[in-house]
Amino acid sequence: MPSNDARILLHTAVPTAAVGVLATVISGVVAGGKGALGAAVGTVVVVLFMAIGLVVLQRTAASLPHLFQAMGLMLYTAQLLLLFIFVAAFKDTTLFNPKAFALTLVVATLVWVAAQARAHMKAKILYVDPETSSGTSASPAEKSGSSA
Repeated sequence: MPSNDARILLHTAVPTAAVGVLATVISGVVAGGKGALGAAVGTVVVVLFMAIGLVVLQRTAASLPHLFQAMGLMLYTAQLLLLFIFVAAFKDTTLFNPKAFALTLVVATLVWVAAQARAHMKAKILYVDPETSSGTSASPAEKSGSSA
């Protein structure tokens, strides 16, 4: 994974995990052990889904840059649908507190998206490939594709 991608992943996962720990503590105080477990599961689900999505999106950007925007929209839509499916699937569980789970899922997702937006704005990512360092640079006619 290139350093920019790893940095963006780190700058999004750490705030999300911190909010998840805070949500786990608050849920534990408010709803007991089942609340803490629900919040912890919600945090893990968000971090896993969003991290996998970010890695897939970065690989798509590297190999198929013309599909980047469409892939991003499709990926975020799929992630939100999967998160809704998780909330619906666990709404009647007795394993953990479903309200703490759902609330943590929503808050952690919002934190992830905000942190990812901030990380992308702060990243110094080149949008033009720099010339090779081998010293051979193509003339402007070769770069533009003209056959003059």
